[in-house]
Formats: sequence, structure tokens, C-alpha cells
Amino acid sequence: MAFLALLAGLLLSGTAAYYSIIGLIAIFPGAVFAIALMGSSLELAKLVAASWLYRNWDIAPGFIKTYFIFAIIILMGITSLGTFGFLSKVHLETSIGLADNSIEIARIENQIVSEQRQLDNAQRSIETLDGMLSMNFNAAETNRIRNSQRQERQELNQLIKDTSVKIAELNTQLIPLKQENIEVEAKIGPLKYIAELIYGDNAKDYFDDAVRFVIILIVLVFDPLAVLLLIAANISFIHKKKNDEDEPSNKKVARKEKKKYNNKPTMKNGIYNFMMKDDFGIQTTDKAE
Repeated sequence: MAFLALLAGLLLSGTAAYYSIIGLIAIFPGAVFAIALMGSSLELAKLVAASWLYRNWDIAPGFIKTYFIFAIIILMGITSLGTFGFLSKVHLETSIGLADNSIEIARIENQIVSEQRQLDNAQRSIETLDGMLSMNFNAAETNRIRNSQRQERQELNQLIKDTSVKIAELNTQLIPLKQENIEVEAKIGPLKYIAELIYGDNAKDYFDDAVRFVIILIVLVFDPLAVLLLIAANISFIHKKKNDEDEPSNKKVARKEKKKYNNKPTMKNGIYNFMMKDDFGIQTTDKAE
């Protein structure tokens, strides 16, 4: 369990350090290498300080205890801040991707509405032309009207054809974007349920607050748990060391008790048998009635 606690603490601390470094780089993007080096060094120093402070608590001077406690708490805060920045960055990237798709979808849908309006107008114009032909005119007048409408009808038919093709192309562009939106919404679906659990019917307006709440919960247990697991491993190792140091004396006491038991006389048929061992472990027997 000691090694398991140590392994879990180091793994959790390493993960927290990675998230923290990525988050700090997102906050300070101008010095990537410097931030990475600083974050790694501070994380290692924090773990060493926590372990040393626990092992040397009785002999450490007061000002060292005070400063180490202060530094460990501040470093845990920095790590938690970086982790918060990393998780927030991931959420914002997902939200921005969803927003970009929504903007593109809205633009295409507006174009479809505009094209559909032109298509409807063209169809109504043709219906108007057909209505003029359906009036009770003689054959000569009907032919004259039809001939006068020929150019306009051709233009309207071509407009209907082009508009229909354009609407079909826009719908083809719209389908993949809507599919991507559905996939993104499926990924963030659990957060929506959390928002609904907290805020009820108004969850849509407080979605970012729900995400922030979940991130804060993760941050509160991330790095502090890593430090406590490291201290727990130190406790286990120290306890095991004390047990190993006490074991030889316990074995010595057990050997004395065994020797005392072996020297106790036993009686059989009125005769006492004395079983004795010398310092070299050689056993001798003496009898007495």
C-alpha cells in the first residue's frame, strides 16, 4: 500500500503538473519553454518540500515550517489555477467550434430562405401568366398573349431551375455542419444534464456556470490529493521502518521463551526428564525419579 500510495500520488501529481503547465502556457503564451521549465521545477519542489516537512517536522525550525507550509499552499494554488485554465481552454475550444458552426449554419439558412423567396416569386409570376391565358379570349388574342409571354416565361423557368439547384447545393453544405453540431452536443451532453440538475429549466442560460462548477470540483481534489497521497506514502514507509527495527528484539524475546519452555522438566512413569540446551544448541537429557 505504501508503494501504491506513492505511485498514485506521483501519477496524480504528474498529471496535475502537465495540465497546469498547459494552462499556464495558455495564460502566458509568450514564453512557452520558460513556463514549462518553471512549472516542472515548482511541482517537483512542492513534492520534495511536503515530504521533507513531514519527515523532519520535529527537528525543523519554526520559520522553515511556516515558509514551507505557505509555499506548498501557494504552489498548490498555482497548480490548481493552471489546471483550471487548461480545462477552461478545452471547454472554450469546444464552445467556439460549436459557435462557428452555428454562425455558418445561420448564414446558409438565410441564403436558403432568400433563394426560396425568389423561387416562390417566380412560381407566382408563372401562375399569373397562366391566369391571363385562361381568360375568355379568342384564339388570335390568346396566341398573341402567349407569344408576348414567351421571353418572360423562359426567364422565369430558368430562374426556377437555377434557384432550385442553388437551394439543393446549400442544403448539401448544411447537412455536414448540422451533423458536426450534433456530435459536439453529444460530447457536451453530460454537462447539459448537470446544468439542468443545478439550474432546472433555465439550464441553457447557465451552461457556462455549470461547466465552471464542475471544473472547480476537479481542481479542489486534484493537486491536494496528490500531496496527501505523498504524505500518506511517507507515513507508511516510516511505520514499516519502525516495525523492521523492532522485529529483531521481538525475535530475541521469542527465542528466550522457547529456551525456557524447553528446559521445563516433563514426567513419564514417575521419572522426570530434564531437556536442556547449551549455548551451542546441543540438547542433553537428564532423568531423576
